[in-house]
Amino acid sequence: MSFFRSNEYEAVVCGAGPAGLMAACTLGKLTGGTRRILLLDKKLPWKEPIFCAEAVSTDRLSNLWPIDRSWVRGNISGIYFTSPKGYRAEFYSKNCGSLLDRSKFHHALADACLKAQVECRFDALVKGLRREEGFWSIDVACDGAVQTIRSKIVIDATGPGSRLTRGIDCLDGIESGDTDLEPAIFAVAEGIKHSREHIELFFGSEFPDGYGWIFPRDGVEVNIGFVLGKNVKTGVPLRQKLQSFIDSHYPDAKIKSIYGGMIACGQSKKPIAKCGLFKAGDAASCVNPISRSGIVESLLCGKIVAECAVEWLNSEKSEERESLEKMAYVRWMDALGKSHLQLQHAKPGFNSIKDSQFDRAAKSLSKLPREKQTLFRIFFGVLWACPSLIWKMRSFLH
Repeated sequence: MSFFRSNEYEAVVCGAGPAGLMAACTLGKLTGGTRRILLLDKKLPWKEPIFCAEAVSTDRLSNLWPIDRSWVRGNISGIYFTSPKGYRAEFYSKNCGSLLDRSKFHHALADACLKAQVECRFDALVKGLRREEGFWSIDVACDGAVQTIRSKIVIDATGPGSRLTRGIDCLDGIESGDTDLEPAIFAVAEGIKHSREHIELFFGSEFPDGYGWIFPRDGVEVNIGFVLGKNVKTGVPLRQKLQSFIDSHYPDAKIKSIYGGMIACGQSKKPIAKCGLFKAGDAASCVNPISRSGIVESLLCGKIVAECAVEWLNSEKSEERESLEKMAYVRWMDALGKSHLQLQHAKPGFNSIKDSQFDRAAKSLSKLPREKQTLFRIFFGVLWACPSLIWKMRSFLH
């Protein structure tokens, strides 16, 4: 008995996070139901979604997907940049960001996939992938058994460190998905004094090569955590380090749950498509290297990859298909990748800023009226406090 409507598809999307959901929905919309599109994940996209990075730019999100207030927890009107000694600079811009309810947002994207006539199975685990006779053979575990289906195209949106495509000979040279993984941990907690309309970011040696954060959620709960550089050795488990940070700064906090794992934090220079396989989102390392933001980036990458995939399906010539595979990377780089590479070049210099320099810059900026605490002033305030950094970041600034 088959678990699926067909044994053969034009495109199979593996992974139903933001990148996979956007890719599947775009494929369905662009093909108008004339192609067999399958979206697979081992669990419901709205079940246990990752809470990390729940805040996104309202403008950037609305350019990719119509914002529905039903899956927005609230608005963000600013960011606090907090130095090691607690000096706080504020960037204020009314309603500049949106706080997503990731569960409801993913549900809305999945509903849009179904409306676009995409077949969705959220109880299916992709076990293996291999190239055979111009098709991809995909082994899928479902209901305790394994079935093999075929597809002309596969979109890998399985997240950071994607293992789906490792060891496949024809994919030599493609983005591996694990070029820049960094450890992150965060808790959902109550009892932490915060502004419901501000993100708070913490910088300094307490978070080597990374930063800490507080994201407001519903006025009561917050998302509190940190990310560290990939080569950082803390000497203690991350869970213990997070607990110590919370106990030290917020002794009245009540932790409800803790999540952790490796996250993609870099921009690769490798292709993201080859032999009819396309990578999207974190699996393609399409993440802002400094902020580590990835929701809007994943949506955009999923859309770009799907558009190239549709053109690939509409072409019968191998040369054209190879060109379209290369074009996926070019289009991504033109959209965001080039700016990501500039940030990646600047990252070592940013990570070298000393606590005293962060303190000096934040203290100076905190004395300015709110309307003058622009991102431009904050950025160059840090540079002014650390003149040597200007030389290290010349390639970024120019």
